[in-house]
Amino acid sequence: MKITGVEAIYVRLPEVAEQCDSGQDALIVKVHTDAGITGLGEVDSAPLAAKQVIEGPYSHTTATGLKHLLIGEDPFQTEYLWHKMYQGNIYAGRRGIGIHAISGIDLALWDIKGKALGLPVWRLLGGGFHRRIRCYASSLFGRTPAETGAIARQLRDRGFNAVKFGWAPMGQDARQDIDLVRQARQGFGKDGDVMIDAGLVWDAKTAIQRARAFSEFDIFWLEEPLQPDDYEGYRKLSEATEVRIAAGEEESSRHTYLELMERGKIDVVQVDLTRCGGFTEAMKIASLAADRGLPVANHGFTTYINVMAALHWLNSVPNSLIAEFVVQESTKLREFITRQKVRAVEGYLPIPDEPGLGIDLDDDQLQRFRAG
Repeated sequence: MKITGVEAIYVRLPEVAEQCDSGQDALIVKVHTDAGITGLGEVDSAPLAAKQVIEGPYSHTTATGLKHLLIGEDPFQTEYLWHKMYQGNIYAGRRGIGIHAISGIDLALWDIKGKALGLPVWRLLGGGFHRRIRCYASSLFGRTPAETGAIARQLRDRGFNAVKFGWAPMGQDARQDIDLVRQARQGFGKDGDVMIDAGLVWDAKTAIQRARAFSEFDIFWLEEPLQPDDYEGYRKLSEATEVRIAAGEEESSRHTYLELMERGKIDVVQVDLTRCGGFTEAMKIASLAADRGLPVANHGFTTYINVMAALHWLNSVPNSLIAEFVVQESTKLREFITRQKVRAVEGYLPIPDEPGLGIDLDDDQLQRFRAG
């Protein structure tokens, strides 16, 4: 079997709100083979920039479009092809968008392997730790603390036993920050888990103050309160509070994950399969975390392709903690572009068992939302 083509397809809602919601557009990756098997992946990044990384022409030995490197190759050689893409674009893409683009292709290659062998990806990865996995309902904060509490009550009524609120208006005012968390806890109830995603808004001293204030409300973790490169700040924060500190979605390499784990002393390692280098790199990151006694959780605010990939990965590592499952109402694109829809049942997601990723595009809807 040989790779015959690579497509990067940009899809976008007609109207995109200016808020931290990466589910309003997407970059879908298709890898085609001469056996008629097509693999499916996704990139969560600056989508048109990542598209050019994939489809751009050859420039020189260490800066070339990834598609150029893949034509004629065997899609089963995922480790080899990962390194070929990394080395072939190491000048421009050894972090950030370059790794993001590799992620979508890597997911598609594993999808091809699973489809060709008639096995789900988690079996190819050697997994089988779960039949279902606990998830948390992931939402942006309401515009006010009261609105946040109302959303929390609605989500508890839908059967979720864990919830996460994030980003604006957190970080604008100390009193409001605390009231946002208070109302989230009151709305969700005393016996559920509440996570808080601060959204990169504080310095270390402020984050320590907030973590101590939030501990009154028994939060499950405090996520990304600092800038991603502030490893010393993360260390200070982690050592100053008993609240779990979670981070990692901004990372695109196991090398920077090591900085967060070793220097930053975080407690929960968050991995986005569409940003970190796909399955091939995510398995290594999970092993590094396990060696340090740290649990991993996925990040994913995009389509059901990302969700399915995360479920395969979480089922393949012994230190998986919980799955992110977006309930943000403005994230509508994912309800259209794939034939399968993922649904939580009483706070759990089923592990997929179909060959490959177990998800297919709705080509008519893909064309409807195609842009760029």
